[in-house]
Amino acid sequence: MSHILFPMTENTASSSLVAVASLITLLLVWQLSALAFSSPLLPAPLIVMKVLVEQLQSGALLSNLGITLARLTVSFFLAMILGTTIGILLGRNKQLDSFFDSWLIIFLNIPALVTIILCYVWFGLDEFAAILAVVINKLPNVVVTLREGTRAIDKTLLEMAQIYRFGRIRTLSHVIWPQLYPFLIAAARTGLALIWKIVLVVELLGRSDGMGYQLHVFFQLFDVASILAYTIAFIAVIQVIEWGILKPLDRHAQRWRR
Repeated sequence: MSHILFPMTENTASSSLVAVASLITLLLVWQLSALAFSSPLLPAPLIVMKVLVEQLQSGALLSNLGITLARLTVSFFLAMILGTTIGILLGRNKQLDSFFDSWLIIFLNIPALVTIILCYVWFGLDEFAAILAVVINKLPNVVVTLREGTRAIDKTLLEMAQIYRFGRIRTLSHVIWPQLYPFLIAAARTGLALIWKIVLVVELLGRSDGMGYQLHVFFQLFDVASILAYTIAFIAVIQVIEWGILKPLDRHAQRWRR
């Protein structure tokens, strides 16, 4: 047993060392670039960290971060629930899929900026329009992913479930769900990377609070240090969500491969 476990431990330690070395290299490149340019438009890492600490102590960063995360959470779950439902329906019904396939292609190719502007023009500069714009931009990706997952379901397993009279609930939990789960996790992971960027644009264009709005203020002031400080804070939170929630779920989804 030990000869099986130790290589995994060594590989894990090696991967961690590579990740740390990569981060240190990035910081060194950043520091050297800041020294070479010697401009407030490219502040050194220590200056950015000082601004980050000041923003945290003032409470402004945490306040704006909380508002943005609230919008992100609501939009994310709405897009995932609606997208999963529609994707399964399209994957199970060929006629329905043929009818709405062109709709999906259109929505997939509409720029996010256009959708955001139209939502604000049609519904006003309010929270409903902001959430709606984010959901519309994310929804097609979830639908396509879950549609393909539904198409990939093994029909022989469904037939077996019918023969053994599993019933709808047992068939869903023991046959359909385990096969759809990896596709759902894939949609969630890619969705998180996409949706927070859209939320920032939504806030920049039509809200008076949140990370996106504050970044717009810093842009007008040419305050690059604050822009980088806010960016680092938001990336750190997203990475915590990725490493603490989505990656473990993904490993759970892929456990059958080992």
